[in-house]
Amino acid sequence: MPSLPSLVASLLLAGSTFGAQAAAKEPSAHGHKMAPKVFIVSMFEPEGQAWWNIPEFNLLAHNITIPGLSPLYPDVHCTEDYEVCHMITGESEINAATSVSAVAFSPLFDLTRTYFFVAGIAGVNPKRATTGSAMFARYAVQVALQYEIDIRELPQTYSTGYIPLGSDFPDQYPTSIYGTEVFELNADLRSIAADFARHARFSDSAAAQVYRAHYANSSEYHAATLAPGVVECDVATSDVYYSGSILGTAFENTTTLFTNGTGDYCSTAQEDNATLEVLVRSSSHKLTDFARIIVMRTASDFDRPYPGSSATYNLLYSDQGGFEPALENIYRAGIQVVQGILRGWDATFAKGIKPRNYIGDIFGTLGGEPDFGPGSAQALVDSGAFKKRSVNDRLRRRG
Repeated sequence: MPSLPSLVASLLLAGSTFGAQAAAKEPSAHGHKMAPKVFIVSMFEPEGQAWWNIPEFNLLAHNITIPGLSPLYPDVHCTEDYEVCHMITGESEINAATSVSAVAFSPLFDLTRTYFFVAGIAGVNPKRATTGSAMFARYAVQVALQYEIDIRELPQTYSTGYIPLGSDFPDQYPTSIYGTEVFELNADLRSIAADFARHARFSDSAAAQVYRAHYANSSEYHAATLAPGVVECDVATSDVYYSGSILGTAFENTTTLFTNGTGDYCSTAQEDNATLEVLVRSSSHKLTDFARIIVMRTASDFDRPYPGSSATYNLLYSDQGGFEPALENIYRAGIQVVQGILRGWDATFAKGIKPRNYIGDIFGTLGGEPDFGPGSAQALVDSGAFKKRSVNDRLRRRG
């Protein structure tokens, strides 16, 4: 982003609180709630700035303070006609859950036909994609929701210090279920959004090209050597910002395990399962439609080093060159998605894209039977909702 427009946008945001109460009252003054067609969700300011001062629409036309949003990002921003709105949640699972709850349950909005578009940057598995790419998820997996023992204190038979809750070994499905382990999104909508994004002209950098070339020394990292593009693959959620082949492989395996073999570990982020848990709850009360959610992450850095390098170098010292292209590609790929929905609203998107796959959480909260996990009935038992295991066993296995 040019520095002057960014400064202007920042000043507009800083001054938005003054008029926020009036803006918030404007739609309700005539008995109408704001009903955006698309609601863009960013996690921190650089992701949000990708949408400011763009030629297609002005997201700063209305700035509405919503109680419960982050003190850093207290406003929802909307276009003049309220067709597109935008929020910044703040980073990490707690910030995402709190901020999205404030919007999803706000009386100012009618979100029953709104498409939520989570659009942020992420780490990337070099086996599946490269920096700058846009990755669209069907599954979001909370990979760090496990026991953890420092691997140096485990027998050599353990490949990781992460062990599913209620289990004894990393390859066993958790028997203590919290309900946020996995969310499955509308696969057909995901493919439609990815196809829209394929019309984008992706940004790249010379530094990113130089860095990704190091991965050419291993055939399993062929995807890392390619130019940025669109990939349909899944997202891992962890508040821990991790790096390295051991953890990357461990969470690949967790993704496979938690999704009964169908998940495709690709991007790494901090917020998505938190956001999706809120939207399951709001959808269960008919306030939102869980079939209308798109999660797109653009790759800013690799989750593990190239052969011959180290995890510390990969995380702390390398110049991977992917940060700026990833931010730019939020806009370049994302605007294709937003405009595709707006242009096709009357013909296609107003009525919704009916999912042909299961959507929702491990409990079957929104109806249907999950195609991952032990089955909704057993998941409820394993959550403690039905007291079929002894209190002593639950205390021994407490998470």
